[in-house]
This record gives sequence, C-alpha cells and structure tokens, in this order.
Amino acid sequence: MEKTDNIMDKVKIYLDDDPNPFVELDTPSKILFDTTKIQDGKHTLKFIAKSSSGKEGIKTIPFEVRNGPSISVIGLEENQVVEDKLPINVNAYGSERKEIFVVKGSENPKGIPIWVWVILLLFIGWGLHYLVLYWTDQNYISFF
Repeated sequence: MEKTDNIMDKVKIYLDDDPNPFVELDTPSKILFDTTKIQDGKHTLKFIAKSSSGKEGIKTIPFEVRNGPSISVIGLEENQVVEDKLPINVNAYGSERKEIFVVKGSENPKGIPIWVWVILLLFIGWGLHYLVLYWTDQNYISFF
C-alpha cells in the first residue's frame, strides 16, 4: 500500500496512565529512553500505532525502574505474619560516583545457609567414619 500525504505511519508512546503521549514518532525510529527522569518503581509503556487503513494496534510493556539506592531488608518478608518484637536489618547503598566503589555498607550480613552446614557435617562424619575403620598401625606408612 502506498502512503498518502495526509496519512503517515506514526507511533505514540505513553508512560503509565498519562493521557498525553510523551513522544510521537515516525516509524521506524530509535529513541533513547532516559529513566533518570521518572520515579523508581513499577511503570508501563504503552505504544499505540495506526495502520494506513485506520486500524489501531496497542502494545503495553510493564517495567521497573531502579535508579536510586538499593534497599535491602533482612528479617521481614513480603506478606509475612509477624508477632511480638521483630528485629529488622535495613541497608541501603548506591553511589552516583562511578570512579570509586565504597565497600562499607555495600554488603548485607547474612547467616550461613543450612545446606552448607549439612554438607560440612556430612563431610566431617565421613572423615571420622574413615578414620575409625581404617586408622591402624598397618595402614600408617611413614615417609621417615
């Protein structure tokens, strides 16, 4: 199909529920979407295009912006049922300075997972079992 002068292939891009598009592009186009101008959190981009016959196509893409400092909370999970006093460890880290990396505050203290303790105990148990069964003077050969 040929384009006429009054009908052009355009795409309008909307951010979240804003009734006005933040950009209208001729197709095909490339844009550089600057997420530093919008607030951290969940957002949606809605692309609306019209064909030369007037039919409308819509594509919605949800995404999450995380430009601010990263926040870590240990001691409270989402939708967790809690009671009495609850110790919570909160850590936030981030830096706009890209030339250095600050180690202090960049790590979250976490306990050793149970599966590591289980493997360690199994290994020690296997070693003790081996020593009890096979440690005799006949099996001990000195290099001196």
